[in-house]
Amino acid sequence: MTANTILVLYAGGTLGMLDGPRGLHPGDNFEARLRQAFTHLAMYRRDAIPPFEMLEYTTPIDSSSATPADWQRLARDIAERYADYAGFVVLHGTDTLAWSASSLAFQLQGLGKPVVVTGAQKPLEAPHSDALDNVETALRFATRTDLTEVAIAFGGKLMRGCRTRKWDTQAFDGFHAPNWPLLGEIIDDEPVLYTERCFSPTGAPRFELPNLVPTSSVIRLPLWPGIQARQVARLLDDDSIYGAVLESWGSGNIPEDTALAGELAAASSRGTLLAVISQCPHGPVTLGTYASGNVLKDIGALAGDDMTPEAAFTKLVHLVSQPLPEAQRRRQFLTSLCGERSALA
Repeated sequence: MTANTILVLYAGGTLGMLDGPRGLHPGDNFEARLRQAFTHLAMYRRDAIPPFEMLEYTTPIDSSSATPADWQRLARDIAERYADYAGFVVLHGTDTLAWSASSLAFQLQGLGKPVVVTGAQKPLEAPHSDALDNVETALRFATRTDLTEVAIAFGGKLMRGCRTRKWDTQAFDGFHAPNWPLLGEIIDDEPVLYTERCFSPTGAPRFELPNLVPTSSVIRLPLWPGIQARQVARLLDDDSIYGAVLESWGSGNIPEDTALAGELAAASSRGTLLAVISQCPHGPVTLGTYASGNVLKDIGALAGDDMTPEAAFTKLVHLVSQPLPEAQRRRQFLTSLCGERSALA
């Protein structure tokens, strides 16, 4: 191992699949296949790829079936090897890639080196695949000593992991960070990092690696026209629910329905953390702009600012998995821990 060696964690995903008689299926020997694919690049691009080692998961993660246990495994594998490598690349399925990246950001707080997550819309060996370009981009950004956060590399762009969402089911630029500018991009085959946009933690790494609760302990509650209080009650009146992401309209609005507000208030009084974000992909919630938003403030709901649903959800999972007093969980949610939100509520 050399000082600039990158560890690649191959967790699964479309990029490593092979085509079979019944369609795509997980393929093995991915490291050998990847190294072989790199030999087809132009010499100047091959020479720019840093030395890397690979940790292949014996049972690849099905991205669409990923759970907090998978997020936990990825974070702990990185934490255990943190001192041994210059940076890390995680190869992951695209369906829940943004969820895993968000969770990694909360578990690996205070990073002093890069963790870059990537995947692909097509398998490595498929015609016109985006897999090799994405892995190449991730590896090259993973050598940057001035990148000290969890990022997503996709389609020639580098985005903050806890700000990014899957935006398109097929396009090669299928991920976007709606409320944060690019951290970097490939320009003329060179990785350009915009350091002024990057997260700069202070002090030593402060990894938080709790045993994450099942995702059933936190729910998403999107509003829809005509939503009834009894429907909300069925979801929230459950002692196993510790948190809920309330996906409101606009800047933080809910229907003018006393019974509905009463069910939300009852859940909050039981200690359920209610985090409010907007169904709009761009812009923050600002509780109090409208009367219905003031209702949410009055019952103790927490404004999620401009967080993505993935970040709000994984942050709640992270917080309720730790033995923290409710008041501290609430403060932590309203604090930007790794650049996941722009402002306090």
